[in-house]
Amino acid sequence: MRYLNKMSHVKPNREYSRAEYISDAVVHGMGIGGALIAGPVIVALAAIWIGDPRLVTALGVYAFTLLAMWVCSALYNLVQREDLVPGLRRLDQSAISLKIAGTYTPFIALASGSLGFLAGIWVTAIAGATIILVSRRRFVILTILLYLGLGWAGAVMGGPLVSTLSPVGFWLLVAGGLTYSAGVVFNVWGSLPFHNTIWHVFVLAGTGLCYAAIVTEVALLT
Repeated sequence: MRYLNKMSHVKPNREYSRAEYISDAVVHGMGIGGALIAGPVIVALAAIWIGDPRLVTALGVYAFTLLAMWVCSALYNLVQREDLVPGLRRLDQSAISLKIAGTYTPFIALASGSLGFLAGIWVTAIAGATIILVSRRRFVILTILLYLGLGWAGAVMGGPLVSTLSPVGFWLLVAGGLTYSAGVVFNVWGSLPFHNTIWHVFVLAGTGLCYAAIVTEVALLT
């Protein structure tokens, strides 16, 4: 079977091996399975432990964008149809920006403020996702800068948000951001064997760290 030369942003000058394809499928299976379990669990626990409709809604948004990101990534990276690649690539890239905004949402709800900052994050994410979806061009640098900019905006402009986090939650969130950022190196290293799988392992690890930060902050409210 021929495996397409594709990844989230950069097309390598080689075909993927069967082992690379299978390993990437395993990582995506873990991501989708984890999102299907972890998302509803944190929403349900918040509803039972705290009962704040705003927080429960925010966590619901986070859970939805988390699952959507992994599903869209799996469709793009695992579906072997060359005619579908351009559309699935745009869908994958758009879902990433919305997932970043979705991750901010429960932290803002937990902080009980910074709504202007959250609005700015969502407007930027939606605008970036829309540009990616409707354009037939590949904005490699733009999408990477969009992800990094959105991801680290909290550290630069989200002072009230950061100040309300517990030390454990803060460092878990920082570790998640650093893990995502480090993974970008492998995202663009198209000639490296298993680079796509490695990139998605970093995404999985970063997602787990951010989820742990959210769980920590929710647990502290009980």
